[in-house]
Amino acid sequence: MLSNYIKIALRNMWRNKGFTIISVLGLALGMACCLFILFWVQDEILHDRQYDNSDRLYRVMENQHYSGNQIFTVQATPGLLAEALNKEVPEIENAVNVTWGGDYELIRVNDKTDKERGLYAGANFFKVFSIKLISGSAETALTSPTSIVISEKIAKKYFGSENPIGKTVQFNDTLSLQVTAVVKDAAKTSSLKFDFIAPVIIYERSNTWLKHWSNNGIRTFVVLKENASVDKVQVKIKNFLRTKQKDITTDLFLQSFGDSYLHGRFENGVSTGGRIEYVRLFSVVAVFILLIACINFMNLATARSARRAKEVGIRKVVGAPRQFLIGQFMGEAIMISLVSILLSLGVVQLLLPVFNSVTGKEIVIEYTNLLFWVYLVGLAILTGVLSGSYPALFLSSLKPVVVLKGVLKFDSKSIIFRKGLVVFQFCLSILLIVGTIVVYRQVNFIKSKNLGFNKENLILLTLDGDLRKNYEVFKQDILQTSSIKAVTQSTTNPIEIGNNTEDVTWPGKQSDEKILFTNLFIGHDFVKTMGVTIKEGRDFSSARVSDTAGFIINEETVRRMKLTKNAVGTVITMWDIKGPIIGVVKDFHINSLHSAIEPLIMVLRPEWGKVALVRTEAGKTQEAIAALSTAFKKYNPKYPFKYEFEDENYRQLYKNEMMVGQLANYFAVLGIFISCLGLFGLAMFIAEQRTKEIGVRKVLGASVTNIVGMLSKDFLKLVMIAAIIAFPLAWFAMNKWLQNFAYRVELSWWIFLIAGFTAMLIALITVSFQAIKAAVANPVKSLRNQ
Repeated sequence: MLSNYIKIALRNMWRNKGFTIISVLGLALGMACCLFILFWVQDEILHDRQYDNSDRLYRVMENQHYSGNQIFTVQATPGLLAEALNKEVPEIENAVNVTWGGDYELIRVNDKTDKERGLYAGANFFKVFSIKLISGSAETALTSPTSIVISEKIAKKYFGSENPIGKTVQFNDTLSLQVTAVVKDAAKTSSLKFDFIAPVIIYERSNTWLKHWSNNGIRTFVVLKENASVDKVQVKIKNFLRTKQKDITTDLFLQSFGDSYLHGRFENGVSTGGRIEYVRLFSVVAVFILLIACINFMNLATARSARRAKEVGIRKVVGAPRQFLIGQFMGEAIMISLVSILLSLGVVQLLLPVFNSVTGKEIVIEYTNLLFWVYLVGLAILTGVLSGSYPALFLSSLKPVVVLKGVLKFDSKSIIFRKGLVVFQFCLSILLIVGTIVVYRQVNFIKSKNLGFNKENLILLTLDGDLRKNYEVFKQDILQTSSIKAVTQSTTNPIEIGNNTEDVTWPGKQSDEKILFTNLFIGHDFVKTMGVTIKEGRDFSSARVSDTAGFIINEETVRRMKLTKNAVGTVITMWDIKGPIIGVVKDFHINSLHSAIEPLIMVLRPEWGKVALVRTEAGKTQEAIAALSTAFKKYNPKYPFKYEFEDENYRQLYKNEMMVGQLANYFAVLGIFISCLGLFGLAMFIAEQRTKEIGVRKVLGASVTNIVGMLSKDFLKLVMIAAIIAFPLAWFAMNKWLQNFAYRVELSWWIFLIAGFTAMLIALITVSFQAIKAAVANPVKSLRNQ
C-alpha cells in the first residue's frame, strides 16, 4: 500500500511539473524561514543555561527606591556583599564577586603583547560557574593574588604549543601573574565574556570604594544549596543591606541567571521582558510564514482539483474507499513536503553565513545529531499534513456521479473558505509590511536624532599605562595637527555612563527627597569637544583653580532640583564636594533612546580621566588617526594603539533593533512572495471555474480589459478585507514595541495606507497575469463542449 502511494505521488508530481515546482518552492521558502528562526530561538533560549548548576544559579539584584515611588533596578552590588552572604545565609552554597567583563588589560609574554578582555572574580568563581578547565585546578586557580586564568585562545596566542601552567605573564606592566589554569574559550551563548580571569583583589586594590556598603560597582552571583527554597532566601536577603547601614533603602532579590539574558528589563522593580519579546515575536513570525506557505499549497491544490476530479470519480467507481483517497492525497502532500524540506535545508546552509552575520550568532547545523533529523522530518510531516489536509478531505469527498459528467461545481462554503485563506495570507503579509515600515522608521530615527552632541568625527581612546600621566603633553602634541580640533577626557564613555548617586543636596531639598543623579568626571574642553551647548553660565576654565569645586549640570537636573531661576551660582553638595553651579548645558543623551534623559552632574577632575575624546576635522579622519598613532606610541610605547569611533559605539547600542529591522525586511519580502504564489493559485482556480462564463462574455463583445477587471476586482476586495483586519492588529503590536523607547516615532496613518496600497498593488500584479491569460483565450475552446 505504501509503495503504491509513493508511485502515484511521484507520477503525479512528474506529470504536473509546474504545480510541483511552485508548491515545492513555496513550502521550501516557508520552511527555510522557519528553520532560520528556530535555530535563532534555540540559541537565544540556551543562552546562559550551559552550567551544571543552572537550576540553582542566581544573580543578586537591587531595587533602589527613590522619590515619587520610583524603583530603579540594577545588578550592581557592594563589594562586601558576596563574603557577607557566604557567612550569614546558610542556604547559599557559594557567593562570588565578578566584574562587568568589559575590562581590557595589557598582557605581555616575552615579546608578545596585546590588550585582552577579561574578568576579575573571587576565589570560588569556578564553584559557582562550572566552566570547563583544560588544565589546572578549579579549587586553587584564583586563590592566590598573583594568579591568572587564561582561555585556550590566549594560551595558544602567547604560548603556542607550550604548557602555560606555571608560566608568568606581565599584567598591565605593573604585575607579574602566574598562570594557574587554562579554560575553554567562553561560549558564544554565555554572558560571561572573557579571555582571562584575574583575582578580584587586584581590582579592589585600585577601587577601594568597593569596600563600602553604600557603593555599588560589582556583580554578585550565588549558588543555592540542593533543596534550598529560593523563596525563603528571597525573604532573608530582601532587607540585607538595610541591616548593614541604616540610611540604605535598597532591597535585594535573586534572579535566575538563566533568565537574566532574556528577561533583563525591569520597570518599577518588576521584570517586564527584554529579549524574550524578540523570541516570541520571531516565533510567531515563523508560524505565520509556515502557515502562509501551507495555505499557498492548499490554494494551488484546489486550483488543480478540476483536473483530479475525474480521477477521484473513477477510483471511487472501481471501489476505492475514501480513506484510501485521503491517504493518497496526504501522501502526495507529504512527499512534496519532504522534497521541500531538503531544498530548504540547502537554502539554509547556503545563507547561514549571511544570517549569522546579521544576527551576530555562530549557528552551525549539526548534521550528525540524530535529534536534528528527527525534528527536521517531524517538521516536514507536520507541514505536509497541515498543507495537504484540506485538499485531501475535499477531493476525497467528491461524488462520482457528479464529477464523471464533466461538471465540477463548488458550494459557497468551499469558495468562502478558500477566499478566507487568501484573506488570512494577506492579513499576515500586511502585518509584516507595517512592521517593516515602523521598524525602519524607528531605526532611522535613532540614527538621525539630534542627541544634543555631535557624535560624528569623534574618536575615543583609553588612557592606558603612561598615557594618563602624559595626557597634557599628549594633548598639546596632537592639537598641533590641523586634522584635530579639540581633545578632552572623562571617566567613562559619555554615551554609556553607568555612574550615579543620590548623595546630592541643594537649597530647597526636602528631607525625605531621594533623586538619582548621573555623575561624570571630566577634563577641560569637554563641552567644546563633545559639541554640547551651554544654556547658562560657562564651561570649566583651566585659568580658574576653584572650578574643581564647581559643577556643570544639565536642564533635567535644573527641573529635578526645581531651580527655575538663577540656577547658575546656586551652591550644591555632592559627596564631599561643595561648590556653585557654574554652568547649565542643554540636555544631551547620555544613554540609549530606550531611556529618558537623566539628571546629570559634571565635575572637573582631569586626574580621574580614563578615556580621551578627540574631535577631528571632517574629511581628515585618516590624517588624524595617523597623528594619534604617532603621539600614542611616543608617550605610551608599551601599549598597542587602539581606538573607537563614537558614532559606531552609538550604533552598537541599537544592534538588536538593527538586527530586527534587517530580519523584518527579509521575512516581509518572503511572506509576501509566498502569499503571491497562493493568490496565483486561487486566480488559476477561479479562472478555470469561470472559463465558460469568460467565453460567453467574449462572444457577447466583452473586451480583455473588461474581463481582467472583472476577475481582478474580487481579489482586490479580499486584500481590502485583509487590510481592515490587519490594521488594528498591526497598530497594537507596533505600538507595544515602540513603548520600549523613551523617544520614538509616531504611528502615522499613512504607514497603514502605504502597507494596504502595497499589498493591493502586489495582488493586482499577481492576479493580472492569470486574468490576462484567461481573457485572451479563444472562446471557441471553452464553449465547444456546450
